[in-house]
Amino acid sequence: MEQTVATFYQFANLPDCINWQRKLRTHCKKFNVLGTVILAEEGINGTVSSSAEGIKEILAFIKKDERFSQMPYRISTTPRKTFYRIRVVVRKEIVTLGDATINPNDKVGTYVEPKNWNKIIQDPDTVVIDTRNDYEVELGTFEGATNPNTETFCQWDQYVKENLQSQKDKKVAMFCTGGIRCEKASSHLLQNGFKEVYHLKGGILNYLENVEPEESLWKGECFVFDHRVSVVHGLKDGDSKICFGCRWPLKLEDMESDKYESGICCPHCADSLDPVRRASLQERNRQIQIARKKKTEHLGQNIALLSENKKRRRRLTPIKE
Repeated sequence: MEQTVATFYQFANLPDCINWQRKLRTHCKKFNVLGTVILAEEGINGTVSSSAEGIKEILAFIKKDERFSQMPYRISTTPRKTFYRIRVVVRKEIVTLGDATINPNDKVGTYVEPKNWNKIIQDPDTVVIDTRNDYEVELGTFEGATNPNTETFCQWDQYVKENLQSQKDKKVAMFCTGGIRCEKASSHLLQNGFKEVYHLKGGILNYLENVEPEESLWKGECFVFDHRVSVVHGLKDGDSKICFGCRWPLKLEDMESDKYESGICCPHCADSLDPVRRASLQERNRQIQIARKKKTEHLGQNIALLSENKKRRRRLTPIKE
């Protein structure tokens, strides 16, 4: 059954986020909306899936609040089941930078529409930075973009202090998956003395949805935090998969390696996978195959959102995620 997927965020003053959590969870359950929505006093951030009607209902419910009436969102469809439950959580930040003094509701950089993005990043005087995590960049990025090699967004401040202090008078253009991280990063740079800061409006997803492939400067696939793993131009499902052994997102060349075993390991973890872990993964993979033959679901298929904390706990080698 085709699923409709919506990604959205909005920085807004939301001191009543705990009350919102209860109301939003109830509404999601009413319309069988699954996924994750993060609420904080600084706003809302979510990726959810349902029927087309369910998504229409949940977006209408959120946008009824005047604080979210102009909230942008991206819609795509997939034959895959993207989520298995609904999580509506309250946190200190809707995207964790770890610095409470940074408030995008006060000031952010200049939004760049997808149609104007190529011109910005092709300017030799512009510093172009991918604000996503290193395992996301591994699947794809824009031509000429700098990879900060951060494992989590919390490391952004450290990266800026160690690498960008001499760039304060230059133009800085940033991007991320849906726009939320680069928007917050732009606020952070402005507060730290950077003069000219730009960020891709709606992020990579907006670019892939609105820029034709023949005009695109995007290379590879875009990692997404659900069971699709990645998307390409037109927001169609990509070919990437997740390694069950180490949770690293895999490109086609990874899956063509002799060290790749579907459902067990990949080139990033094969050499360090201990016998006990391997046996456990083999058994889970066997159970998944049995469930598929019976056309039922197995919990082992439920690759939840790849939270950075879980990924660090599962790290098996010095290879970074």
